[in-house]
Amino acid sequence: MTRPPIQLQPVIERGLLVGVAFKGQPALFSLEDSLDELERLAETAGVTVVGRMTQTLERPNPATLIGKGKLEELVQRVKAEDIQVVIFDEELSPRQQREIEKAIDDENVKVLDRTALILDIFAQHAHTKEGALQVELAQYEYRLPRLTRAWTHLARQAGGRAGGATGGVGVRGPGETQIEIDRREISRKIAQLKRELEEVRAHRERYRARRRQSHLPLAALVGYTNAGKSTLINALTPAQVRAEDKLFATLDPTTRKMTLPSGREALITDTVGFIQKLPTDLVAAFRATLEEILEADLILHVVDASHPNALEQALTVEEVLDDLGAAHIPVVVAFNKIDLLPDRQLPPELRGDYPDAVAISALKGWGLDALLARIEAELIARMTPVEVFIPYDKGDLVDMFHTYGVVEAIEHRGDGVRIRGRLPVTLVGRFEPYERVA
Repeated sequence: MTRPPIQLQPVIERGLLVGVAFKGQPALFSLEDSLDELERLAETAGVTVVGRMTQTLERPNPATLIGKGKLEELVQRVKAEDIQVVIFDEELSPRQQREIEKAIDDENVKVLDRTALILDIFAQHAHTKEGALQVELAQYEYRLPRLTRAWTHLARQAGGRAGGATGGVGVRGPGETQIEIDRREISRKIAQLKRELEEVRAHRERYRARRRQSHLPLAALVGYTNAGKSTLINALTPAQVRAEDKLFATLDPTTRKMTLPSGREALITDTVGFIQKLPTDLVAAFRATLEEILEADLILHVVDASHPNALEQALTVEEVLDDLGAAHIPVVVAFNKIDLLPDRQLPPELRGDYPDAVAISALKGWGLDALLARIEAELIARMTPVEVFIPYDKGDLVDMFHTYGVVEAIEHRGDGVRIRGRLPVTLVGRFEPYERVA
């Protein structure tokens, strides 16, 4: 049977980052900024970065991504600087990974790419069954075409599903026959995980159906990783979600009630943090979780205003939302961490591009009243305007209108109540028989 991915004991490994820029290909992040982020990812995964290499190319080398001379330089640096992990900022094809490993020719040196690193971090931070399944599927799908070496640093199994941990670095596989056996076993495992995830997806859909019956509006909290989403949900609700100054500190979604300025309640759900070059397989594996965004009445986009790449991070989140098909959902932008800004003032470029954004500090509690008022105003605007006449013997509908809707005008008459206002779309059908004015 195929060995499950090895789970390594926490160790400090020396890492070398490799970044490549391609001429004529525009990028939101500069090469150095992208490598800065990759270094934070590496540190989150337990790697100490001791050096960087960069190259600008017309096009990627199909065999090794980087050029021949740069590869020779990489091999020399790995030996001279006692490098244990080489991390590429671009996703490596299976062929490129094989050729780079062959050039380094040292089984104690691991070659990873950004995708592998993110999968590793996700595996560490997935604590629910759903999260573990989603990460495990993405890991196996990533690993399937790369079965030329044993499981390496990246091969942690999400949620401890693999059983006990094993230390040390993997060695080369026993041969082509074993690789074929492994490939068949992993294909079987992928099929099994997809079946399990469909069950999870069906369960989540049933949960959504029950939630819709509550008629409470839903705001989806999105943002770049480490923008402060967990801190914000803790400030707006009694959630007490784990909040740390780390990339992807929380992974599993959390839904809680929050109270709006009028006293009405709404739901807010935290989602997976986004990042540039988010692996396609991971987006696909997390489909059930990300569908929470598509169910929302409102998207609350949290941006770390103190980050030097705040604008680029905001644009990255917007691109992911577009890819998910969420462009039609209204968005409220909250510029977080203003307590870290000089004089608490937003940079002109942020205010210029997002003039309607709300400036807040989730940690300090600044601006939260204004944010909640803005959220409520957007949710009310999304409700359906109605005008109804409800007989007195249907008093439960009057109570429902007051509880879940917005009453703009009310008139008590001899045989009933005329109400003009707004209702959640989920309730409009209940009032259709009374859509008239007596």
